[in-house]
Order: sequence, then structure tokens, then C-alpha cells
Amino acid sequence: MSQRPSVAVLGLGAMGHAFAANLLKNGFITWGWNRTKARGEDLQSAGLQLVDTPDAAVRQADVVISMLADAATTESVLQQATAALKKQAIVVQMGTIGVESTEKLIAHFSEQRPDVVLLDAPVSGTRTPAQNAQIVVLASGDRERAAHVEPVFAAISKGTKWLGKAGAASRMKLVVNAWLISMVQGLAESTQMAEEFGFTPDEFWNVLDGGPLAVPYVKGKLEMIKEGSYDPQMHLTWALKDVNLALAAAKNSELPGLNLISEVWQDAVDAGYGEKDLSVIYRYLSEKTS
Repeated sequence: MSQRPSVAVLGLGAMGHAFAANLLKNGFITWGWNRTKARGEDLQSAGLQLVDTPDAAVRQADVVISMLADAATTESVLQQATAALKKQAIVVQMGTIGVESTEKLIAHFSEQRPDVVLLDAPVSGTRTPAQNAQIVVLASGDRERAAHVEPVFAAISKGTKWLGKAGAASRMKLVVNAWLISMVQGLAESTQMAEEFGFTPDEFWNVLDGGPLAVPYVKGKLEMIKEGSYDPQMHLTWALKDVNLALAAAKNSELPGLNLISEVWQDAVDAGYGEKDLSVIYRYLSEKTS
């Protein structure tokens, strides 16, 4: 295999589209597939080879990136494409699909294609960081056999955290998302309280700024709240999915906060807020009290 492997990207939503764009910018031969083909048409002028089926996308690819909407879709697409994979290909599952589906895929490839290396590699980051190649890859699997994936990760991210055997990264991603989601819920509640007490979001941030609680992510979400604009970096619907994946996987942990968030965010999705950024939970809570 050459220094710069050929890559297939399965799923050209916000994240997969960003991955494909950055791979093309870095000179990788790149195939793309998406159920809605129009999602990738703007990248064809940059060299994306847009195809009609997952099989056609993976057939000549050294590295296959999967970034699909949910666990069921990921399992279906990857199982469908298994036979078409190039010998000794590297399959990189980068979506947040939870522990159970990850374990199913590990077993599937071990049984059906032991020559293929499956990496479990979800990412920490949302749409804008992905577009700027500033996400962090949480990778697990046989790093030695997957050495040729390193330049791919370098093209789409600012770094990779290797976490051991395949499956470990999906578990850590649930931990990271549980913390992030709890932080957003806490931010929404604290901002409501600040405004009730007569403080603006800017004043709230100014008190945090320069101290240990001044998380850059929080500043971005406070800007959304201040502007009342919730262009999705991470849809509330997908955040709710991740809450529920964490709850399903962590069977021996007491998680009353996450259980409550699951209920509240489900109510918000049912009320029509699901396609907005997860920080829209502030608006939902505010409108309930108005």
C-alpha cells in the first residue's frame, strides 16, 4: 500500500461530507456514497468519485470510513458491503452507535472477513470542527495492522487518542458525550437562573472567563443562546440518541441526571425542537416557564 491510501466514505452528512472534503484537499483518492446522492455532488468538482452503492464505493478502497446516521443503518450498510471489501482493507467505524452494535460489527468482521481490520473510532467534535479538521479521533483496534490509517486520521483531525482493543473507543465516546450533554443541560439551567436574577449571557460568561470553568464549548453555546440562533452543530435528536445509548450501555452505574435529561430532551424533541442544535434545550425550558 502506498503512503497515501485510497479512501471510501460511507455517509456524506455533515461529518462524512467534512471528512471527504478534507481528504480531497490533502490529495487522497476518495470515493463517496450516501443514500441521498445529492449530498456529495458539490465535492465532485474537487475529485470525489460519487457512486450509487456501498459496494461500488469500497471495492477499490484501502480505507473505508463509515459515518452513518445510526446503529441500524451502520450495521446494514457495512454488512452489505463486506464481500466487496478489498483484501486487507481497513474499515473505520466513526459514528456513535453504542456498545452493542459495535460488538456485533467486531464479531461480524472477525467471522466473515478476518483479513479486514475493523477500527472502532468515533470522534469528539461536531460539524464546524470537522470542517476545519479539528476533531479528535477516539480510536481502538489493532493499531499495528492498521498503520496505513494514520495519514487518513491526520487529514481529517487534529489528533488521535488510541484506547486499546476495538470496542474501547465506543465506550469512551459514551462517557465523553454523557459529560457534554450534562454540561449543556447545566448551562441551559444556569443561564435561565442568571436571566431571572437580571444577568445577561455575556455577563455570565465574563464571570467565567479566565477561570477554570471557562470551557470554550460553553462560550459557543452561550453565543447561540444569546443570539437565539440554533443552527445545528449537533442536532438535539442525535444528542438524545447518544444519551439513550449511554444509559443502555452503563448497566451498573447510577445515572439519575442522565435519566432525567433523557426524559426532558425527549419531551423537547416531541415538541419539535429535534432538528435544532442541542443548546436549544434552553429555549424549550424558557418557553415552558413563560
